[in-house]
Amino acid sequence: MFLSERSKYAENPLEEDNYIADNLDKKGRHVIRLNRGDPAVYFPTPDYIKDAYVNAIKDGKTHYTEPIGALELREAIANRYKRMFNLKVDAESITITQGVSEALYILNAALVNKNDHAIVFAPYYTQYMPYIKLAGGKPYILDYKENDGWSIDTDELEKHIRALKKKRSIRYMLLTNPNNPTGTVLDKKVLKEVVGIANEHDLLLVSDEIYDEIVYNGAKFTSIAQLAKGMPYVILNGASKAYDATGFRIGYMLTPENDEKSEALKRKFAQFAAVRVSANTPAEYAIAEGINNVKEHNKALKNMVKQIESRVNLSTKLLNENEFLETVRPNGAYYILPRVNLKALDISTDKEFTDKFLEEEYVQLSRGSGFGAKSHVRIVALPPKEILEAAITRLNDFCKKHAK
Repeated sequence: MFLSERSKYAENPLEEDNYIADNLDKKGRHVIRLNRGDPAVYFPTPDYIKDAYVNAIKDGKTHYTEPIGALELREAIANRYKRMFNLKVDAESITITQGVSEALYILNAALVNKNDHAIVFAPYYTQYMPYIKLAGGKPYILDYKENDGWSIDTDELEKHIRALKKKRSIRYMLLTNPNNPTGTVLDKKVLKEVVGIANEHDLLLVSDEIYDEIVYNGAKFTSIAQLAKGMPYVILNGASKAYDATGFRIGYMLTPENDEKSEALKRKFAQFAAVRVSANTPAEYAIAEGINNVKEHNKALKNMVKQIESRVNLSTKLLNENEFLETVRPNGAYYILPRVNLKALDISTDKEFTDKFLEEEYVQLSRGSGFGAKSHVRIVALPPKEILEAAITRLNDFCKKHAK
């Protein structure tokens, strides 16, 4: 075989129907794209961040930074966590990455050997799977409980870990909070129990908190930085969502503790960062300004979150009026994951559902099975209300047309 065996894992369900959508656009059939969570398309990156990027270039900051990232950015992140979560962390405990995607690559490359396991909860962000598999590992999937608002059954988690540890190596457990694709914000009590279980079983806890400031409907976000003190853990975060700068490709890994495992992780993360030399230098300085300018950030964020809350809530209400769909209301991020009653339709799978919907109604959604949630579809509720209303009207018509 010419290509490597591992190359079969290089896939992204979010992008798989782009070819069909692009061809429809070329034929004059404008496609409403609700498949990609890119806020900068609908909420332009704030001017003060863009200006900082331009100024970084004008100031000659076009060279390599340290492999783990520009000190100014790492210090800004450390100050952010002190300000928001009362976490004291030094700049050397932070590794800047090219988005959370590269952080996932480094994490798995540093930790996972062939046939090792990583505990991941479904529904999950699609890109978790390929990075585990590319490292030779195997995801061990546990389910969030949809009938409990996509929460975690900690008793069930405890039982699975005990059984799994008897015969397999578990390298880490991964949470996503707030969640993509469900929009769930985990309750502090549940999160505290999960942290306790990880600590009891000496299990590295990894938390993807990229949506930590996009929370609404009265929900309260709790970072594991507030609960996991004294045990090794890693936080994944970045500038794409709360700072509305997806194309800047700035992410980071935060490893706050100083125990033996945490120190080993920091050293290895730095070595992997050195392999690729540097992240985007002007973007690093621009995001440092984005984080440090708290007043401008809060102003931009407040406006964005207010509009996202309104769009998500309207969409959820309209979706729940569809007799073929059932939707848990999100309280964070900007995704909605309705369950489709396929038994009531002449459609067999969520993949067939999204394909037919795109081809017949010119609306691009993502299949739930790509997130580990069969019989669901993911909707990105970022566009203006009139676009979302038009898309959901088409969805209602589509379901009625295909009813048995």
